[in-house]
Amino acid sequence: MSIKVKKVSKSYGTQKALNEISFEIKKGEVVGFLGPNGAGKSTLMKILTGSIKPTSGHVKVADFDIDEHPIKAKRKIGYLPEHNPLYHEMYVKEYLNFSADIHGVSHELVAEVIKKTGLANEQQKLIGALSKGYRQRVGLAQALIHQPEVLILDEPSTGLDPNQLVDMRSLIREIGKERTVMLSTHILQEIEAICDRIIIMNKGQIVADKSIEELQSLTKKKRIITVEFDQSISKKDLLKIKHTREVIALKGCQYKIISDPKFDLRPALFDFAVAQNITVLQMNVEEEKLETIFHNLTR
Repeated sequence: MSIKVKKVSKSYGTQKALNEISFEIKKGEVVGFLGPNGAGKSTLMKILTGSIKPTSGHVKVADFDIDEHPIKAKRKIGYLPEHNPLYHEMYVKEYLNFSADIHGVSHELVAEVIKKTGLANEQQKLIGALSKGYRQRVGLAQALIHQPEVLILDEPSTGLDPNQLVDMRSLIREIGKERTVMLSTHILQEIEAICDRIIIMNKGQIVADKSIEELQSLTKKKRIITVEFDQSISKKDLLKIKHTREVIALKGCQYKIISDPKFDLRPALFDFAVAQNITVLQMNVEEEKLETIFHNLTR
């Protein structure tokens, strides 16, 4: 198990930032932590990286207890904090060589991580002269320099433009093929594009820990299918299809068919079209958006 968190709580005076959080992340998983501001995501990240201690509970990273074996555990972690601290007066390659020296690893790894993070053409530039997107890449490169088993990213896409967002997502997905990635963000598209699993936090507690598909099935109250035929059909005839709850006529020959979430009406709709000697021009299943699910779980 790459990360194991058991009943972790953190209090700041009378304020409880985390309340008995427990979860496990297996090797090779890319897990997204989602939650509104103040949910406790950054506090959890700081505890996992050993920056702060929990009030109670235990954390293991790569089988090392973060309190009992802090140095061994931290050697297994690569960390990109929300506010990426960099030496702007240093050159990219110079800074990464410096990071390699701190970790006690060969400078040969610097060339490898520069190539992996797409910094080859920027390595001789001052960090302060780079765009925000490339500075994030430099931060990611330093987190990877010692080849950690676990990569923890706290809001890695903050301040990036749409093109930089796409590049960063592709980069994280590629890195996730080789190691465990834990990603904290409040950007829903980020989670959908990168992660295998989602843990949603609210007010210091975990309110959901599932895949996107599982979350949709957990909160879904109905299944909606939009279908278009080559000619108009009576709503009464469509309502005769088993498990159909409601039929809404849209423009032209389009209809919205609402059913119980347990039943997929698509095969029945095709059979209906054959029996009526009509053609199905298009058919789409409307999935409940992650935004709606997130709102329902955290409001």
